[in-house]
Amino acid sequence: MATSPVTAPTRPDATSDAALCCAPITGTPLSASEADQLAALLKAIAEPTRLRLLSLVAAHEGGEACVCDLTDPVGLSQPTVSHHLKVLVDAGLLTREKRGVWAYYRLVPGRLSQISQALSVACC
Repeated sequence: MATSPVTAPTRPDATSDAALCCAPITGTPLSASEADQLAALLKAIAEPTRLRLLSLVAAHEGGEACVCDLTDPVGLSQPTVSHHLKVLVDAGLLTREKRGVWAYYRLVPGRLSQISQALSVACC
């Protein structure tokens, strides 16, 4: 079942990534909804295996990786790796494309930058 990706919090006046950049969590207090969204996103990457998987996908040739290429580096079974990748997809950090029997994963462009900007202390 597909779920909508969790997005980094945005401010009412945020209309672009640049607006998000200038509205770090230290700029104005987060609403309850924004805090929930950011917490869910951070929870997805707070697990060491998921963080490694993000790094492996990003560093892989062409910026995408097959699940079959990710099991050995993390030392886990394919079903376990697929579960972690699903969490990252559901959080909006990775995209998934099915090709034959394998699934290929790619970082969502700009997503990690949005998280970094939301957590920044200084404005752009």
